[in-house]
Amino acid sequence: MSSKIRVLIAKPGLDGHDRGAKFVARALRDAGMEVIYTGLRQTPESIANTAIQEDVDAVGMSILSGAHNTLLPKVVQLLKEKGADNILVFGGGVIPESDIPYLKEHGVKAVFTPGTPSEEFVSFIKENVKKNES
Repeated sequence: MSSKIRVLIAKPGLDGHDRGAKFVARALRDAGMEVIYTGLRQTPESIANTAIQEDVDAVGMSILSGAHNTLLPKVVQLLKEKGADNILVFGGGVIPESDIPYLKEHGVKAVFTPGTPSEEFVSFIKENVKKNES
């Protein structure tokens, strides 16, 4: 099966800055993935619903507001409740290193902070979506 990996990029919460999210979206497209970008100020419910409707393999959320410990796990929880816990969830943005273990404990598979080379998150998605397909 050689279908493209489908990734939803979302901006949860009240962030008004999406340069990082657009950078990630472009890097994933350049790597041959299909990317759906939801735009700014999305609720966890809208992100989970869009992920399911668009039949994505992964959801990436970019957050700068400091609400990452609430919003990212909420999306994971909603996906699980809707029977879509096979969707890979990752995050990025201004997230303190000390908060990353909490996010991982709550289902966020990886967190990419500012300055992460695009090859790192592209490889992470390719490797982990393959695992989900087998």
